[in-house]
Parts: sequence; structure tokens; C-alpha cells
Amino acid sequence: MKNLKTFFYLTIAISVLLSLGSCKKWSESGTGSLRIVDNKDGQTLGYDTTSRVKLLTVNGLAFKDLNKNGKLDIYEDWRRTAEERAKDLASKLSIEQIAGLMLYSAHQAIPSGNTRFGASTYNGKAYKESGAKPSDLSDQQITFLTKDNLRHVLITSVESPEVAAVWNNKVQALCEGIGFGIPANNSSDPRHRSASDVEYNVGSAGQISMWPGSLGMAATFDPAVVKLFGQVAAKEYRALGISTALSPQIDLATEPRWGRVNGTFGENPKLTADMARAYVDGFQTSLGDKAIAGGWGYTSVNTMIKHWPGGGPEEGGRDAHYSFGKYAVYPGNNLADHLIPFTEGALKLEGETKMASAVMPYYTISTGIDKTNNENVGNSYNKYLINDLLRGKYGFEGVVCTDWGVTKDETAVDGFGTTCWGVETLSIAERHYKIIMAGVDQFGGNNDAGPVVEAYKMGVKEHGEEFMKARMQQSATRLLRNIFRVGLFENPYLNVEETKKIVGNTDFMKAGYEAQLKSIVMLKNKNKALPVEKQKTVYIPKRVNAAGRDFFGGVTPESVSDPININLVKKYFKVTDNPAEADFALVVIRSPNSGSGYDASEVKKGGNGYVPISLQYGPYKALDAREQSIAGGDPLEKFTNRTYKNKTITASNASDLKMVLDVRKVMKEKPVIVSISMSKPMVFSEFEKEVNAILVTFEVQDQAILYILTGAAEPSGLLPLQMPIDMKTVELQKEDVPFDMICHKDSEGNTYDFGFGMNWNGIIKDARVEKYKHL
Repeated sequence: MKNLKTFFYLTIAISVLLSLGSCKKWSESGTGSLRIVDNKDGQTLGYDTTSRVKLLTVNGLAFKDLNKNGKLDIYEDWRRTAEERAKDLASKLSIEQIAGLMLYSAHQAIPSGNTRFGASTYNGKAYKESGAKPSDLSDQQITFLTKDNLRHVLITSVESPEVAAVWNNKVQALCEGIGFGIPANNSSDPRHRSASDVEYNVGSAGQISMWPGSLGMAATFDPAVVKLFGQVAAKEYRALGISTALSPQIDLATEPRWGRVNGTFGENPKLTADMARAYVDGFQTSLGDKAIAGGWGYTSVNTMIKHWPGGGPEEGGRDAHYSFGKYAVYPGNNLADHLIPFTEGALKLEGETKMASAVMPYYTISTGIDKTNNENVGNSYNKYLINDLLRGKYGFEGVVCTDWGVTKDETAVDGFGTTCWGVETLSIAERHYKIIMAGVDQFGGNNDAGPVVEAYKMGVKEHGEEFMKARMQQSATRLLRNIFRVGLFENPYLNVEETKKIVGNTDFMKAGYEAQLKSIVMLKNKNKALPVEKQKTVYIPKRVNAAGRDFFGGVTPESVSDPININLVKKYFKVTDNPAEADFALVVIRSPNSGSGYDASEVKKGGNGYVPISLQYGPYKALDAREQSIAGGDPLEKFTNRTYKNKTITASNASDLKMVLDVRKVMKEKPVIVSISMSKPMVFSEFEKEVNAILVTFEVQDQAILYILTGAAEPSGLLPLQMPIDMKTVELQKEDVPFDMICHKDSEGNTYDFGFGMNWNGIIKDARVEKYKHL
């Protein structure tokens, strides 16, 4: 009896000790269905009770039972590495589930509209007719998340930060309750560009902080500015539920006529590499209590650098979103410079994350680059460019995602969003298969898993099930790793009140505005026309905006408008409509826009459709263009020579030139100051000698211009691009070679070359100029 009693007490003691060893080390709180779990010695968890996810307690710590099997799987264990967890989960997924991971949605607005990108319905009705809340999921979103297993969503416009946060929580609750509970990895194209007419003041706050465009960032010649932008933007992105940035665009702007020059960091390989490295380090690195492991954490945003192997050398400047611009050419045999921003910049970071987490190839056919297979196909289809060069030679192990719509059938030479270049005769499923076998992991703009599953079956037939399953799991591991590293499996939910405090807060707005000021370039200041004393009287002519088409082919009607926020101007100067009363004139214009390089109406008249892209305002006849294009050929064309020699084009905004010259006449000897919103290089000889001062801006607020005009800030920006002397030098330069144009020399004897800029004391000659000068 005594032995039995001893055994009884011993059993109780052991039970108590065991319970103490596994005592709960976490607490739970929350409002509504959203619950937050604080692990005393580990990660904070978030889950939604509507998802039916339960908590598991192991060694006193809480874990989410995402697949609801009652046990802790490796992928659910936040103590494990992202690589271990990704491999474990990839091994559990069906081919259909992996196919869903390999999708990247078409553009999604919150709420969705019924036209253009991401047109959607709510309960079968257009949004405005449905009675839905702006944060509700559209029918199409519910379908691709539940039926197609899609988990990568591209977000475009949002009604407000608050709406974006609520929408994110609804998406994550839906995903958490399905299958293995894989959260959505939401993404965005760049969204921090300035609203020009918005006023900035010390207490400013807004929808999101506003920064100069990429060329403006480059014009600072200061990677620290770009790194700060990355750090700020990453915090704002995560507060909006965005964990992947489809940026930066690190193509070299070696072809000055290209329509996407404004999205680059200019034409200097070294400067672009430094800016790319700073951008990615800023976005991807989490610090302090926000860090998880390896530099990644809860304020990290995956970056998708683009466009491998450099989208800049487009023949004649025509863009590869369209068939008429499908060819990148290398007349200078200079692929090497275009790789530098990738291999020496974004893939060679200073921070712990080491490399950008994802790469996007461009639409282009990189003509003649593939010497191994001699394939002239779109970059995402090219095994040499992806598997051999990017992954093999340069050791990239992250995600490769196609640009949007590369598997869709071509509809017209000038059709937008159908870019299956070089593989037009393959079926849609065959295109998917070729892309997978080239080493790509993901399909941009594809909501439908069907073709991916068909591609898998093709692979099984050719290589066997074991090989093809391993190939699919390889992509799944890469994709999941990016989701694990930023903590989404632990807590993908947002605190709406915190989102409202973070996005566009005063400190972030101030940092963006200061960057805008640093980006403005002063090219000319004859007789010290700048700065101008406050309360002087200014004449500002209205701008005529000619009818035309935007980058996406949409019609833009003619309009007449003030080119700058006049109410803002009145806080600095007196404004008059009478030039005779003015002390000086301010003429605000845009760089010349002559279109895309293709005119379908010319085809109807018997021509080939190809026309020049001009960098001047007035009529330009292409006397020096190539007799024979370097590349050409399309199933919808019966010729291969895309020449535009001897054809004439005039910029759609030629009225900007007329406005400058007219103002010069009416102002007589009084100062004329020109402010140019520049999207690519331009020919200055048409008007430069007629004006006293020239400022160049790259997507900044009007107020930043006024700060420079009045001397509240001193210009410090430098040209990130060469400005050509004329169109002949543009025609004779090589699309793939930087710094190969003869530059404009102004009336004061200054040459508008890369790195040129002025401050109040004259030409800037500082360490930045020396560091990035070209020979």
C-alpha cells in the first residue's frame, strides 16, 4: 500500500513537471474575427476565425494548423528556415496547386471597374450597380483564388489605404481557409510618383508619399536617396498588404527614343547598378524587431528586377509591348553593359538578403544573343538567357516571372498585351511548356491554371513524371520561399488603424519632397535669371494638349489647360494674363512626343507602317535612318524590312515649341524661363537660344519647381542622359551603346552631356560628377 501511494504521488509530480515544461508561452487578443497571438519567445501570429484555422501548442509555443490535420508540419513551424518550409510544402502540393502558385493575376483595382485593366463584377453586376463595399472581393478574384489556386495578385489603384487594408484581410482570410492555407502575395508596379498639382507643406500627409520618377532618382546621382525611398516605400507597401514590388526597372536607356526611358535610372551602367543595389537593399531589408532571418522580415518587400537581360536597345526606339517593337538589337555588340545593373547591382547587394528575390525578362527578342541554340524568341522563352546565363553563369536561384501576357495570341501588329514573340505558331499550352523548360517559374497576367497543367502533361510525356514533378516542385519552392521570408504565413493581416498612420505620413511625405528637390536639373541660367524674387509678376501661357493616344493605345482628347497649379503659383508670385505687365514668363512644357514609331493608317495607304520616333518638336524627315532594319519579321507582315527612311513625323505636342517661341516674342527682352517635364532625351536647338533659363524635372510636384524658382531650394540635379545636338546623331547612334551621341551646346557654351547640371554658382563639379563621369 505504501509503495502504491508513493507511485501515485510520483506520477502526479511528473505530470506537474511535464505541464510546467510545456506551459503556454503565448497570449491571444483581437477584435471581431481577427485574432493576434503573441508568442513570448517567437513570432507573432495572426489568423481569422472564419478560416477555421486552429492553434497548436508545442513546447509552450503557438503555431497555426494551416492544413487542419491536428499536427505541426514542417511548413507550419516558424522556427524552421524559409528554405526548409518551402521545400516541405512544395512536396505536399498537387500539380494543380503548384500550377496556381505559378500564376500572377491580371491587374486588379480595389474596387474593380468595368473597363480596361482588371474589369470585374460583383455578384454578376458592375461595381457601381452591385451595392458591394469597395473592400469586397470581385467575382473574378474569388474564382482565381479558390478554383485556380492563384496566390500572386497584382494590385493597381486603391480607393484609399484603409480600403486596401480591409480588402487584404478579406483576401487572406479566404486563402487561409483553403487547402494548405497559403497566403496571398500581393504586388504592385511603382506607385509613389508625384501628383504634380498637390501642395506640399510641413504637415503634409496623403494617400502615399510622393517621390520623383526613376529618372529623377537618377538625377540626384545619390544612391542613398534611392535606398531611403526603398525603406519608406517598403513600409508603406506592407501597410497596404503589398509584399512584392514589380520593380525596379533597371534597363539601360541606351536608345534615347524608347518610350520607357522615363522608368529607368538613365544610360550609365555604373550609376544604374548603384541605384539598383540601393533600391533593392532598401525594399528587402528588415531591421530590429521586424527582422526574421537573413535580413528578411515583416517590413521586407520582395523586389522583381526588370527587364532581363536589359530592355533598352529597342530598334528605332519602338517598344516590345507591341509587335512593331518586338526586336532588341545590338549593333554595338554590347550586351555586357546591359547586364551590369543586374550582375553588379541588384544581384550583388550590400545587405543580408544578398540578391533581388525575383527577375522579370522583357518581351523582346534579343536578336542574335543566343549563340548556343540560335533561337530568336521572346526572352522568357529563351533557355540560354534564363537557364544558362541568368541561373547558370550568374547563379540566380530566385523566382523568374514572365512579363504580362507573353503567352497570349497576337491579334494585330499594333495590338497591346499580346506578346508571344517568336513562338506565334505554338499553342498556348505549348508556350507555357517552353517557358517552364527555359527555367521560368511564373506567368505574369495569367489567371488560368489550365494551360500550366497541360504544360505539365506535355513534360511528363517527354521526360517522365518523376522529372516533371521535380521541375514543378522546384518552381513551387522558389515561389513559396518568397512568401515565407516576409512572414506572411505567420501573420498576413493588417491593423487598419496602423495602415492609416503609416501610409503617406508626414515624415514620409517630407522625405519624398526633399528627394524631388534634389532631382531638378538646371541647364541654363543666362544673366542669373534665377532665382526670382517672390511677388514678382509672372506670365504663364496655357498649354494646348493635342489629341492622341497614350502608351496603352487609349485615345486622349484635345484640351487646353494651365500647365501648373495657378493657385500654388499665386502663393509665390503675382500672376497676369498680360505679358506686358509681367516681370518674367514661365513656360511649362513636356519633352517632345511623336508617338510609338508605327502608324496603322500608313499600311492602308500601301506603306509598311513604320515611321520615325522624333526627339524634336518640329517636322523631322528621317534622311539618315537605316535603309534596311537590323531585325524584322512577323506572321502578320509580308516583309522583314522595317525601315522608315525618308519618312516625316511631327511631335503631337509641337504646340509646346510654338508656345515658347511666341512667349519670347511677346516678352521682348524680359526673362523667359522654361520648365520641362522630361520623359526622354530631346533636341534643345529648336528653342534653347531664345530663353534665359531652363529647368528639367522628372515627375515632381509643381511646388518643387516653385521652390527652385524662388531660391527656397538650390538646384543640384545632374542629367542622367545625353541631350542630342540633332536627330542625325540620334539616327547614327547604336541602340545598345551608351554615350555615343554628339550633345547640344548652348548659347552660353555649356554642353548638355550626361552629368551636366548647374547651381547658383554655375556648373556643378563635385564628387558625384567625378564618380560617374563617362570617358
